[in-house]
Amino acid sequence: MSLIAILAALGLEQWHAFHWRASIERAFVLLARRLEQRLNGGTRTQGSIALLIAVVPPVVLAAALWWAADTVHPLLGLLANIVVLYCLMGFRRFSHAASVIMKALARGDVPAARRALAGWRGGWTGELGSSDIAKLSIERGFIDAYRQVFAVVFWFLVLPGASGAVLYRAAALLAEEWKGSAPGDDTTPIGRSRTDFGWPARKLLAVLDWLPARLTALSFAIVGDFEDAVSCWRTQPKDWPASEGGATMGIVLASGAGALGVRLGGPVSVLGGEPDFRPEIGMGDAAEPDMLPSAVGLVWRAVVVWMLLILLVTVAYVAP
Repeated sequence: MSLIAILAALGLEQWHAFHWRASIERAFVLLARRLEQRLNGGTRTQGSIALLIAVVPPVVLAAALWWAADTVHPLLGLLANIVVLYCLMGFRRFSHAASVIMKALARGDVPAARRALAGWRGGWTGELGSSDIAKLSIERGFIDAYRQVFAVVFWFLVLPGASGAVLYRAAALLAEEWKGSAPGDDTTPIGRSRTDFGWPARKLLAVLDWLPARLTALSFAIVGDFEDAVSCWRTQPKDWPASEGGATMGIVLASGAGALGVRLGGPVSVLGGEPDFRPEIGMGDAAEPDMLPSAVGLVWRAVVVWMLLILLVTVAYVAP
């Protein structure tokens, strides 16, 4: 039943992504901001209280919804899981954005590619060339595929109903929204420390990320260049900046880049200043626009590997 729910949610999302799905995420982010305004006094205890208030109700609701529906009929329980997964998974967001950027770069329309990247990734893109656009698109694609597909699927399989998927997406959104400021600028717009307040959410996300990040990295290695992927995975993640996900995202990006045979990271232009220098990650050729389809294909192959493994485990479990 779990495999059917995952495949159905992925299929529905690829068929049509209704705009109301994004409104659910925006509503949760708005809740996170209101909790911060009311509870952020700059301590970890207050952050823990806000985390519990934000996370526990939707997780319990998802579990209760599945239990009530499954009690009436297993097909209703399956339908409840499909609906929740459909609201949470975002593979189409990655694949659609990458396709728009690929088409823009293919026709030489760099400004359109910049706009598409800015709408997808955020941040300044006004001085980026086609190579930088391709590099940042591949990075964002690997991160989105992990955050919105692989980790969601993993926790969906671990906890009852769709409560695990809800838990993971809630933790990821809170950790991003309550992200600590850079050293020397340790205040939020409302003038309160965010570093300690957001620490419990970041810690929870780090715990939830530990195993699925490594399974995702392993799946990239299996469907790509295994030796280079493992080599990059072993040596490069620790240097990836904390502001961009730290070692957890470094594991996913290093393995993906090594499997693809491309170099990510490195300097990126920023508005009105010196380039943002980041450690280089991966190995092989510099990122170019023609590598974007290969990156999308790598993620799709990894998804197929996960589905096959889930199928094998399911068959082994139900077989007499």
